[in-house]
Amino acid sequence: MIAPDVGQPAPDFECRDQHGNTLRLADLRGRFVVIFFYPKDGTPVCTAQACGFRDRFGELARSGATVIGVSPDSDTSHAATAARHHLPFALVSDADGRLARLFGVGRWLGVLPGRATFVIDPSGVIRLAYRGWWNGARHATEALRIMTRMQTRDATTSAAPR
Repeated sequence: MIAPDVGQPAPDFECRDQHGNTLRLADLRGRFVVIFFYPKDGTPVCTAQACGFRDRFGELARSGATVIGVSPDSDTSHAATAARHHLPFALVSDADGRLARLFGVGRWLGVLPGRATFVIDPSGVIRLAYRGWWNGARHATEALRIMTRMQTRDATTSAAPR
């Protein structure tokens, strides 16, 4: 499958989080969705990435976002990581790489699962496709930046005289 890009509809998906809850992108229409892919629970850059979303979670939630983290690790590993780092969002196991392929998240150096963050707007369109390997914490900053810019633009547009 060809990777979706900014301005294109996000591919629909269904998966289960670390608690066994079913997540469907279609059920999240009307909200921003931030989905971030990371290689492995517990590694330094991946932990920085997940904790970056944790640290900005209040701002993201106030902006109406649902945050979902995705890696090949097991639900058990995800549950332990979420508890250890107090992560207030869903973590999804992508052991077979199906979600990564759906979003065009390749492997780094052909070996390690990729790192990427996508912001999907309330109508289901991708508004950010950020790929940054070494600065995991920046992923949350970029997601919040694009959401804030979109909301500011929408507020300005709706406040304009008609």
